[in-house]
Amino acid sequence: MKTWYRYGICIALGLLGGGAVAVQQVRGGLNDGLVSNGPWETGKSFGTVDASTLTRAKVALSGLLALPAKEAMYFTAQKDSDGRALDGRCNYVVRGGKLDGRWWSVTLYEGEGWLVKNAAKRWSVPASAVAVDEAGGWSFIVSPSAQSGTWLPTGSVPKFDLTLRLYHPSTTTIQRPEAAQLPTIERKECA
Repeated sequence: MKTWYRYGICIALGLLGGGAVAVQQVRGGLNDGLVSNGPWETGKSFGTVDASTLTRAKVALSGLLALPAKEAMYFTAQKDSDGRALDGRCNYVVRGGKLDGRWWSVTLYEGEGWLVKNAAKRWSVPASAVAVDEAGGWSFIVSPSAQSGTWLPTGSVPKFDLTLRLYHPSTTTIQRPEAAQLPTIERKECA
């Protein structure tokens, strides 16, 4: 075999192998510098100049479109407060109190940042949609079937995640997201 064929084969194999490793790394999820807080996870470098190239690629792929941390922080939950994977065939109650920011919303996604198709055409619960009690507490339901009150439909997908966006968070929350008071996610009955 001619030498240039060997070089060509080695280069092609190197490009294919390197490309496969790069795709696997970028699709590996947002796990670069993750901080956990109950069922919620966030990265301290999302939307900052400190974010690595790998983190920036993962953020771009997930469609997070991360703003600088002083503008917004993003917390994602793939599990309930007991550590079980979120299942679209189950009912959940998301409970919280005053969050340390100007405004917030929770959005339900299926897989790689896709909104869940549902007949109600609801994909997010904003702070303005929940009733706040005298103690400052609020709650809403995440369920495959229509519910009274504030409700976020799952579309009965087998797996989903919730993203909490906290706009204009306090300096304390930015510096110590693991200590922030975030909502709980309680699993109820499953279909």
